[in-house]
Amino acid sequence: MATSKTIRRLEVVSPVPADIDIANSTSALHISDIADELGLSADHYDLYGRHKAKVLLSVLDQFEESPDGYYVVVGGITPTPLGEGKSTTTVGLCQALGAFLDKKVVTCLRQPSQGPTFGIKGGAAGGGYSQVIPMDEFNLHLTGDIHAITAANNLLAAAIDTRIFHEASQSDKALFNRLCPANKEGKRSFANVMFRRLKKLGISKTNPDELTPEEIKRFARLDIDPDSITWRRVMDVNDRFLRKITIGQGPEEKGMTRETAFDISVASEIMAVLALTTSLADMRERLGRMVIGNSRAGEPITADDLGVGGALTVLMKDAINPTLMQTLEGTPVLVHAGPFANIAHGNSSVVADKIALKLVGKGGFVVTEAGFGADIGTEKFMNIKCRYSGLTPQCAIIVATIRALKMHGGGPEVVAGKPLDHAYLSENVGLVEAGCVNLVRHICNTRAYGVNVVVAINKFASDSEAEMNVVRNAALAAGAFDAVVCTHHTHGGKGAVDLGIAVQRACENQTQSLNFLYPLDFSIKEKIEAIAKSYGASGVEYSEQAEKQIEMYTNQGFSNLPICMAKTQYSFSHVPSQKGAPEGFVLPIRDVRASIGAGFIYPLVGTMSTMPGLPTRPCFFEIDIDIATGKVLGLS
Repeated sequence: MATSKTIRRLEVVSPVPADIDIANSTSALHISDIADELGLSADHYDLYGRHKAKVLLSVLDQFEESPDGYYVVVGGITPTPLGEGKSTTTVGLCQALGAFLDKKVVTCLRQPSQGPTFGIKGGAAGGGYSQVIPMDEFNLHLTGDIHAITAANNLLAAAIDTRIFHEASQSDKALFNRLCPANKEGKRSFANVMFRRLKKLGISKTNPDELTPEEIKRFARLDIDPDSITWRRVMDVNDRFLRKITIGQGPEEKGMTRETAFDISVASEIMAVLALTTSLADMRERLGRMVIGNSRAGEPITADDLGVGGALTVLMKDAINPTLMQTLEGTPVLVHAGPFANIAHGNSSVVADKIALKLVGKGGFVVTEAGFGADIGTEKFMNIKCRYSGLTPQCAIIVATIRALKMHGGGPEVVAGKPLDHAYLSENVGLVEAGCVNLVRHICNTRAYGVNVVVAINKFASDSEAEMNVVRNAALAAGAFDAVVCTHHTHGGKGAVDLGIAVQRACENQTQSLNFLYPLDFSIKEKIEAIAKSYGASGVEYSEQAEKQIEMYTNQGFSNLPICMAKTQYSFSHVPSQKGAPEGFVLPIRDVRASIGAGFIYPLVGTMSTMPGLPTRPCFFEIDIDIATGKVLGLS
């Protein structure tokens, strides 16, 4: 892998420059060079400019007989609002494996939303000397996947309200005649997608003229209950004023107004479908069975009932292909999908991981990141993503920082945008020791899946040797395979070489099979309670609304789906201020919803915002363009 053709040696400087300045100072290779090193021919990908390419799913057929490489997932301890560097660690580790340890490696990352990029968090390409480049292209439009999701999502939203509108003003016969119009010869026919609804209704007739009046009514009239609609419109911008809106106020809509809202695009179920699909055919089925609400009789209404499943797939046909990019040191990256890590599972795509595992082959490494702390991201990676992919990881990394451990040990509140308290900038071994209870629980929970756990201590300049020794000792005592100090932000891949060696050893010594936290034939409540127990909860309390939804989904036949808990990322519990490793609390389930196409039930623990707002001083104040060179300025 480490050939002169693709691997670059970084000339690092101190102090570390701004991320965008580092990215702009590095000349990215033509992406065809990266593809060549992976064994991809020109037939295996479509170029999107000089530095990006879409890798086609046909690669899976071409490399079907190739053995898989090692599979590594990167999670973290319960984070501060500043984040603990999972993406940076993921990239730094891969730079170490590829550029310094001569291993074939692919990094698999989520595509970031533009909402945080222009909002408060900034981009997600890694940071310092461990980044994906071109950084601006990574963080902005990339190859248009999120725009495709936005278009598909909003087409379905339009179809829902349009169908309600037309059903309200037409008789059964008139509605049927418009859905199945006669041709010039006076013959009617069903569109192909309509046979899916006919099959669902148990109607085997193929000639529209043979349907009885009762069958016509059942087929043509969806009778959607407006109060049951869960499908919202989306856009990839943080806009708090779209959290609640009224639609249908134009005079042509004849007073058919409805309260609804916008979500941010990455919260769309279509994003979760993209992340969990295994093929084009599988994506078509998942998109078609997405449930948008119920009929007034309580029957689930799907995208295929509305006749739009095929059109959604057409809009998504290019988005299913992962995007190939590169790191600062010339190692390959597959960027694909970016589902929310609370109401969805927060992991990059199954197809990207599968392609990468074939491309690196035996002895190679695929490293993928799971969103938020390991209680959310890694748990969903194991119990949702690995169930659908059939893949088994050999190693799970838990990223920890001294800063976050001090917070969990009782340190002052950490607030984004405010200077850190002195406690975080000076040695305090006692706070670190107390905070290691959080790390220990994450290690124990992750080891229960049957994988070797390596702790990556992401070192900051103010961290002391004594503090890092405390973390290492606590990690090893809790059963971690190894615990390694990393300086990849400051030194690039060179700063993660020890981590790379530890990960290689962990993979080579992995012997157990994957253990799921619960079987799928558990009831919805039993699965929720198994996850809650892993958080430290003594029990679960369900609201009246949650009880009602659980009963409905069970009666509709959806109780065999995995669970995707939607809770705060800032605590094991439902209370963000409860740091460390709280125990004995009762986890409240406020509501239960479902992403049937994606394939999971998601209980809501507290209130989850699916449309972020902008702060007083958003990141966009810093973003501009150099009109002489065309380079983007100010991205973070």
